[in-house]
Amino acid sequence: MSTPFPIEPLAQYLRALGLADNDALTVVPLSGGQSNPTYRITTKDRSYVLRKKPPGQLLASAHAIDREYRVMRALQGSNVPVPRMLAYCEDTQIVGTPFYLMEFLDGRVLIDQSLPGMAPAGRGAIYREMNRVIAALHNVNYQALGLETFGKPGNYFARQIARWSRQCQESTLPVNEAMQKLMEWLPAHIPEGDETTLVHGDYRLDNLVFHPTEPRVIGVLDWELSTLGHPLADLSYQCMAWHIPHALWRGIAGLDLAALGIPSESEYVGWYAQATGRDPSQHWDFYMAYNLFRMAAILHGIAQRAADGSAAADDAEKTGHKAGPLAEIGWQCAQRYDEKLGK
Repeated sequence: MSTPFPIEPLAQYLRALGLADNDALTVVPLSGGQSNPTYRITTKDRSYVLRKKPPGQLLASAHAIDREYRVMRALQGSNVPVPRMLAYCEDTQIVGTPFYLMEFLDGRVLIDQSLPGMAPAGRGAIYREMNRVIAALHNVNYQALGLETFGKPGNYFARQIARWSRQCQESTLPVNEAMQKLMEWLPAHIPEGDETTLVHGDYRLDNLVFHPTEPRVIGVLDWELSTLGHPLADLSYQCMAWHIPHALWRGIAGLDLAALGIPSESEYVGWYAQATGRDPSQHWDFYMAYNLFRMAAILHGIAQRAADGSAAADDAEKTGHKAGPLAEIGWQCAQRYDEKLGK
């Protein structure tokens, strides 16, 4: 099988770090993220994960693997399970772009949020554990971990809305009507009050590695979008699943959740409120509209990369086409928020 980069420079680098001997390496692409190419590196008796920037012209704020490495390294030993970081390298002569190495976690990555094949109690335990970990993340003292410069505290929604709107406006691909409406509506409806925690930015089922047999997370992955931000933006991002139809993309809307053993959205949010003391209910439809816009903007960016020929995943173009339908669900949430406010 052909490899995406010459193996020998990487082998020399690993040997210099004491992470490999003179035996041959194998390099196998790992499925998953649309953004940063990721590979399993196997030696005679050890496995690692290499995650690198993609080649080509990149958006200035995208593909921040240095930030991924920094935050996961800071979280080692905390209540948030992460893989062990091994090395970060900016030398482009080794695999063509900057990269980092981390331990390979031997566990389960669950893609379908309806958790097919599990008993109802097993599904409930998985959702309980997801909730426990995101609550633990938002309860982390980020200053104590040396992450006080990891982002700008405060004003998170305004900055994020501006960032993703700008990315859409700079795109050469057309932006649908619902996206345009959300870009206008969101800045004018940001709720009062603010809070800053460490946020993952892409917290969802398939970015978690579960123990092979237990309903226990052994590693949270894909920290590229992590920053200092509003915890309820992070929670509501995961809760988009309850609003997105299963047939559209990664959602559980329309399924018989009680029969499956999966909590309702309000039950899931209630667990989080108990664990953190935060009550998201008053502005929930705003948070949901914001996140559906943000997700649509991310997918629009994937479609742009597919059009430019720099996308990491084979299904990038198909994934990018989901931006419009997600924006339309987001606009429905915005209208519902206006109705509740009597606008």
